Amino acid sequence: MSRLSAPYGIWLSPITAEAITQKTTTITHLFVDAARSIPYHVEARPSEGGRCVVVRSDTSHEIFGRKWDARTSVQGYGGAAAIVYNGITYFSNAVDGRIYQVRGDEEPEPITPENSNHHFADFTVYPGDGRFLVAILEDHTHPSPADVVTTLCAVDIKRKQVSHIVAGADFYTAPRFSPDGRYLAWHQWNLPDMPWEGSEIYAAKADVSKGSWELTDTRYIGGKNGRIGVMYPFWASSERLVFNSDESGYQNPWEYDVLAARAKPVLATPTAEDFSEPSSRLGPSPGAAIDGKTLILSATRGGRSVLYKIDMESGAKLDLECPYVNVAWVQRLSEDSIVFVGSKSTEAENIILCTLSKRDSRFDFAPLHSASSGPGPSYPAALISVPQPRSLALTPNGQPLHVVFYPPTNPQYAGSNIEGEKPPCVVNAHGGPTSKENQALDWKKQYFTSRGWAWLDVNYGGSSGYGRKYIERLEGQWGVVDVEDCVRAAEHFSSLQLIDPKRTVVRGPSAGGFTALAALCTFPDAFAAGTSLYGISDMRKLDEDTHKYESRRMEKLMGGRAADIPDVYRDRSPVFHAEKIKAPLLILQGSADVVVPPSQAEVIVNTIRKNGGKVECIIFEGEGHGFRKAENMKAALEKEYAFYCDVLGIE
Repeated sequence: MSRLSAPYGIWLSPITAEAITQKTTTITHLFVDAARSIPYHVEARPSEGGRCVVVRSDTSHEIFGRKWDARTSVQGYGGAAAIVYNGITYFSNAVDGRIYQVRGDEEPEPITPENSNHHFADFTVYPGDGRFLVAILEDHTHPSPADVVTTLCAVDIKRKQVSHIVAGADFYTAPRFSPDGRYLAWHQWNLPDMPWEGSEIYAAKADVSKGSWELTDTRYIGGKNGRIGVMYPFWASSERLVFNSDESGYQNPWEYDVLAARAKPVLATPTAEDFSEPSSRLGPSPGAAIDGKTLILSATRGGRSVLYKIDMESGAKLDLECPYVNVAWVQRLSEDSIVFVGSKSTEAENIILCTLSKRDSRFDFAPLHSASSGPGPSYPAALISVPQPRSLALTPNGQPLHVVFYPPTNPQYAGSNIEGEKPPCVVNAHGGPTSKENQALDWKKQYFTSRGWAWLDVNYGGSSGYGRKYIERLEGQWGVVDVEDCVRAAEHFSSLQLIDPKRTVVRGPSAGGFTALAALCTFPDAFAAGTSLYGISDMRKLDEDTHKYESRRMEKLMGGRAADIPDVYRDRSPVFHAEKIKAPLLILQGSADVVVPPSQAEVIVNTIRKNGGKVECIIFEGEGHGFRKAENMKAALEKEYAFYCDVLGIE
């Protein structure tokens, strides 16, 4: 059949907003019952209002009924809301914040007292008898961010009592028992640091022999406040603790020997790759030990994941030639297997079983569970735009600018029937800002590319996955470096005749929404339109009014607090320069957002309207920082596409 020709931007596509929101679930956590070697995961279901369900991964058996929701709001972003040990499930219920246990097919039973001010997450169960569970406890008795108290607590499961066991730091994550239960390790840090900027890992002897808690012989393991970021500790054996440290400039694996009482790098020589990346959500697990001396670790190279087998004795590493561009939640299943969540550029995410081949000592990869099963969208591979990662020599300091380009792709169309026409383009700035856009299949991007649009992800200076120096490009320069990088990237692809500069739009969620707004203010002729999804418009308000986790983040991103450098905050706040915005603007915001409050959206909308600009704003009732409900996700995507078509005259 001959292929059609039609103007870019109006191609007919089978990809619908309903299919990619109603029928797709997202895996938000993967873990293994270490006592029984059974994998489980938590999946978020937009079709059920964003409810999160604990599922046994190899059988798809759901652990509890529809009235339960395994979700937490700890640190504002949540994550790590469940664990299973010896067949018993423990989870934090979103409605009341209590921890519940589930035995077999019984109804969930609470194991913590009623207290709506207490939020729990990131669990580890005392091995053996399972009498205790250790978790993060975030106490909102005094709700002001400065007064919220975070500790590690022990939950006596039988007595249903909660006691504090580690306190004093501003934040704690990743409590982890050693396999024999003798040690408890954890990760902690203090404001104004974020954990990847400067943090510490500790371990202590855990004595529960008398039926109560006592931690002794507390040891500093690694990291340094303000200078060295350490992350994601896990035990390779009862004597060896593995963690990542960016002491070399990249997040590389280290190990601590509790018998020798010293830490050292795992690799024979440092590698210019990050073996972990910052995450505001709890629970990431970039690696696992399969037999006490062999590690399977994921790393980032060129913006995509690689998977290594590492010998802890020699420090030698073997690239496993992993076919997945994004690897997350690596977990030990047995002495010859792991599970992880893997995504390809052409296939939706799956839970992957990775098994050591007895034949050639390499690993075989096979899907164990699909997040889209039940049912998910199914489209021909030829319809998918394959990512084209590029590193551009465009920055003034000589560092590369990392981007990912998606060309218009639809097997029904050969191109445009208008001579010389170039496609409209969406320039996307990711949130974070310390994060990155990966190269995994994203149906939202394919929704546009299959309709004849180009899509350009900009991993601007400050993005993760490219080493500490690349992250530090944004220090004191938020609203400058990220904005300039987005404009440079758009100009570059325009100069290559790959996109239409007059029909290029900029958009982004959260921190990316701020970048989009700032770009429209600073470079009013660079983009034809913009969309801010729950983005920031007033930097001063964000410095004054956000949750504890990011309450002092602005100090480093802006170069100081608003009270100390008010002119800088005013100069970079889009709300004070909205009169410069020429391009039409769409704002999409949740009413229950505690990270970027709705007041941020209201102020920028009112300012633009007072100045006669074109702006549309939709507030989604009950949504937080990111949309969870299928109907709202669908409405947001359809509105964004229709908005661009309207302002660009695409019919």
